[in-house]
Amino acid sequence: MSSHPAAPSRHIRLTSHSGGFGALPIRWGAATPAERGPVVGTTTTRAHRNVIGTHSGSYSVYRALAVAAGALDPRHKADLTNTAPTDAIGPYPQWSEPGKIVSLDPWGATVSQVFAGEMAAGYDIRPTIAVTKAHVILPEVIEALQKGRLKADGRFLTASGAAVVTKAAIEPVWWLPGVAQRFGCSEADLRRVLFEETGGMYPELVTRSDLEVFLPPIGGQTIYIFGNPADLANPDVELTARVHDECNGSDVFGSDICTCRPYLTHGIEECIQGAQRGGVGLIAYSRKEGRALGEVTKFLVYNARKRQTGGDTAAQYFARTECVAGVQDMRFQELMPDVLHWLGVRKIHRLVSMSNMKYDAITGSGIAVGERINIPDELIPEDARVEMDAKMAAGYFTPGAVPTAEDLRNTKGRGLDA
Repeated sequence: MSSHPAAPSRHIRLTSHSGGFGALPIRWGAATPAERGPVVGTTTTRAHRNVIGTHSGSYSVYRALAVAAGALDPRHKADLTNTAPTDAIGPYPQWSEPGKIVSLDPWGATVSQVFAGEMAAGYDIRPTIAVTKAHVILPEVIEALQKGRLKADGRFLTASGAAVVTKAAIEPVWWLPGVAQRFGCSEADLRRVLFEETGGMYPELVTRSDLEVFLPPIGGQTIYIFGNPADLANPDVELTARVHDECNGSDVFGSDICTCRPYLTHGIEECIQGAQRGGVGLIAYSRKEGRALGEVTKFLVYNARKRQTGGDTAAQYFARTECVAGVQDMRFQELMPDVLHWLGVRKIHRLVSMSNMKYDAITGSGIAVGERINIPDELIPEDARVEMDAKMAAGYFTPGAVPTAEDLRNTKGRGLDA
C-alpha cells in the first residue's frame, strides 16, 4: 500500500466540542447566496465546518477507507474547473419562500460561481448538486419506437432510441428546524432520535444546537429532464412528471413481483411524448429502496408473503410488511416536493403516479396537479396484481373500480417455487 503524507496533526477532534474558528454562518432561506452563506461539510480545515455530517454522506465510509488505505490524501481539495452545470436551474422564488425547501441546498449546483472571491477565500466549498447532459437508452423505449408508439425526432429521441435529457444528481442537505416542522415534531426530539437511531454517530446533533444543517448518511436523488429545464417553472407549458422511489430488483433486474420498472419506463415514454408535444418531462428518482426499509427487509417480506398460510394475497399485502418491519412504509413523502420547488415547478399537468401519498405531498406543498396517469393494465406483471390491488384498496388513484375486500382475498400471487 502507498501512504499519503502525514496529516499535520493526529489529535482527535471530538465533534461535540463547541464552536469552530472561522466557520461561516448559514442563514437558511435567504434570498441571495451572499446572505445565505455556503454549506461547508467535508473540508481540509475542520474548524471551518458549519454543518453536521459530511458531503456524499452515504459514501463517507468509502472515503474513510480510501484515506486509511493511503489511497486518498485527506487534505485533497477538489479542482472544480469545467464542472459547472450544463443548464442553469433558478434561482426561483421558492428558494426563499419560508418552508418550501428544507432537504436540499438550492445553491448546491453553483457553489464555485456564487461563493467566489473573498467569500470563499480559504474555504473548501463543495457542490451538493451536479447538472449534466446525457442519453437515456432503455429497451422499452426502443420497443416503443419499433412499434410506432414513439417517433424519433432527432431532438428529444434519436433514431436509435436514445432519449436526450438533462440530468442532475442531488445530495440531501437537511435544515433541521424545517425538517422537524414537516414531520410535526420538535427540533429537539428530531435531533435526539437521529442521534440515537444512528448509534450515536453524530453527537453534534445533541451538543451543537447552533449547527442547524445536517448532511445525512442516506442516498440522494437523480432527476431527468426531457426538454428545456427552464420550462419546468412555466405553468403554461405542459409538464409530465413521475416521482419514482428506487426499486433495484425491478428497476434494474426486471422483477415481476411489482410494477416499479414498468411504471418507470411508462413514465419515461410519457415524458418523451410530452416534450415532443411542446411540453417538458420530468422523472425524479429517489434512493428509497424497499419503501425506505432497505433491500434485506424487502426480501424478507417477499418470503413472508409467499410462505404464509393461503399464499400471497392482496388482503395481507401490507400486513406482511408491517409484521417484519413494524411499519408499512418509511418513505414518508413529506420531503419529496422540495426537488420540485428547486426546479421552480408550480403545476404538474400530467402526474404519472397513482400514489395518494405522493399526490397529497405535492398538492399539500402548493403545487397544482391536473391529470393523473395510471399504469396501463397490460403493463402490470401477473404476479404484481397482488401489490396493485392492495394499493388501490388502500387509497391509490384508479380510474376504475376500487377493489373490494372480496377482490383482495381472491387476488393471489405465485409461490416461491413457481
